[in-house]
Amino acid sequence: DEPWTKEIEWKSADLLSVEEYSLDEVVGSPDAIVSCVGVVNTDRNVLLKGNGDANVAAFNSAKRGGKLKRAVYISVGSEVDACKENWLPEFFQGYFEGKILAEKAALDAVGGDEKKLCLVKPSFIYGGSEFGLFPPRVNYEYGSAVEELLFFPPFKALADITPGLIKVALRPPVCVDSVAAACAKAATDDSGVLPTLDGTEEINGYSGQPKSTGLTDALEWGKEKAIEFYDWAKVEVPKAVDAIQAKVDETKK
Repeated sequence: DEPWTKEIEWKSADLLSVEEYSLDEVVGSPDAIVSCVGVVNTDRNVLLKGNGDANVAAFNSAKRGGKLKRAVYISVGSEVDACKENWLPEFFQGYFEGKILAEKAALDAVGGDEKKLCLVKPSFIYGGSEFGLFPPRVNYEYGSAVEELLFFPPFKALADITPGLIKVALRPPVCVDSVAAACAKAATDDSGVLPTLDGTEEINGYSGQPKSTGLTDALEWGKEKAIEFYDWAKVEVPKAVDAIQAKVDETKK
């Protein structure tokens, strides 16, 4: 665990079943709330509840606390949302319907004032050390390389002219560290006007995270290994040739 995790008072609650008074005891009276609650599933009802009802409960509880000044919610990128009609299975409508419910609850929690709501809208988030298919996960090293690659102008131009999920696949994914930094900044932002961050470029710009270098790092690593192999081969290959030649010479005697 990271050292900072030991400095946090962790509490838990089942947002889909807990009574309001019990949830209010857990949530308290915060001046800011950040929700990254969400699920991926093949059941439309599970998607609706996990992305919608759970967040509604959390935001409503924070509102009842009476001191809420800022709300931050990790929603979904507009280009992903644009795929819901013709590019994704019917059951996935529950995912988007849930996100809409959550966004409305987040806005309501801050009295309908859009300046107090930050929507963070990524397309695909990567990070950590593991790959996974369900839910989809890509580790930091691979994701960072893909992000750097897809920021190259030719890929951006191609994404701009392609439709649906092809466009989404050609957009740079965003690192979980950048998403977290953006959420933390918004939750403590006293400027009075919180932004909507749609896509990796806007999230990275607001969070102040450095540009991804996964591809550069991978190429540099490959270069270093090639040099190491060349240095090794310069010494060991002649030795091997000499040893083979000695064996051949022995057989001729």
